[in-house]
Amino acid sequence: MADEPLQTLPDPEEEEGGPVKTFLEHLEDLRWVLIKCVASLMLGMVACFAAGNYIVDFLELPLERSDSGIRLETLGPIGGVTIIMKIGLYGGITVALPFIIFFVAQFVLPALKRHEKRYFRVAFTVGTGLFFSGVALCYFFILEISLRGLVAFNRWLGLDATMWNSADYFSFVIMFMVGMGLSFEVPVLILSLVRLGVISHETLVKSRMYIFVANLVLCAFITPDTVSTIFMVIPVQVLMEICILISKYWDRQKRIAEAAELTAARQVESGA
Repeated sequence: MADEPLQTLPDPEEEEGGPVKTFLEHLEDLRWVLIKCVASLMLGMVACFAAGNYIVDFLELPLERSDSGIRLETLGPIGGVTIIMKIGLYGGITVALPFIIFFVAQFVLPALKRHEKRYFRVAFTVGTGLFFSGVALCYFFILEISLRGLVAFNRWLGLDATMWNSADYFSFVIMFMVGMGLSFEVPVLILSLVRLGVISHETLVKSRMYIFVANLVLCAFITPDTVSTIFMVIPVQVLMEICILISKYWDRQKRIAEAAELTAARQVESGA
């Protein structure tokens, strides 16, 4: 009788997590994670400080495209310092965010199982892409509409809409773009909870109306006017509906796998 090929047993460290470390070793790893996160944030801020004049021109483009005739003025002697500090802080966070998530993932991944590691990598890639997609959508499309709506609203109130404080403008634009990017991360968070079994597909379907209301409140808090809120709610809600479809597919695959396991178990029992 021919020898049967030996089956390679799965590595317990790959299936159940990485090697066991002492508490002090975990603290040492955490210390290096914090150092690398702070270093990446500082480097991102320095890069934004160095390119401050180019970033200012970049952020002024939506206002120029809106053809509103608004002129930005720096009111006060430290107006420029305030602007560059905000650009450096929020720009540095935006630039360093993927690296910070990567460093945190390096710390967390060894404790995860093989399939959890694979899903975490996918979630990291998709989440990073969605964040920058939200920022780009806000910059190239929604921001211009919002600025036009704000100018029209001010003029409807009879207010002078020919000059804005540059510090207020840049704060508004930066917070709007970052908020849009973060709102695009919500679907990744929900799918992660579904994948980990914290939220079921049935719960997600039953909570659809509550999710829409929460989405509406969040977008209304980020955006300054009704028109911008509508244009922000639509893509986020579309992403949420895609999440529900994905969770439905996962739930169906899970049921098929459970049915197959049950059938195999019954066949073994009947054969015995």
